[in-house]
Formats: sequence, C-alpha cells, structure tokens
Amino acid sequence: MTVIKIIAIILGAAFLIFGYFIFFKERYDLINGFEADRRAGRRDEHYAKRVGLIELILGAVTLIAGVVLIIFT
Repeated sequence: MTVIKIIAIILGAAFLIFGYFIFFKERYDLINGFEADRRAGRRDEHYAKRVGLIELILGAVTLIAGVVLIIFT
C-alpha cells in the first residue's frame, strides 16, 4: 500500500506541474509532436489548452487522492 501512495503522489505532482506549464505558461513544446501538427494545420492552440487543463485536473485529483490515502490509512 505504501508503494501506491508514493506512486500517486509522484504522478499527481508530475501531472500538476506539466498541466501548469502547458495551460498557464503556454509551453506547448511539452506536448509530443504539437509544433509539427500545428504547422501542418492539424492542431491549434485550443487543443493544447484542453490537454493542459486535463493534465492539471488529473494531477490535482491524483495528488489529493495520494494525500488522502496517506492521512486515512
């Protein structure tokens, strides 16, 4: 169970950090192949914002779940 707690905390923090950089700092180079797809017209900035928001939310939920696991078990 300890391993699950540690993995949840690490994954949550990683997703939260990447989501923050993509959504707020507009570091779209963190999305694999985004720049090439953007130049080709297949993706736009709205897509990158959605990816960043999803990662930010998943990171927050996973991090909170890890902390809750530590507190209540």
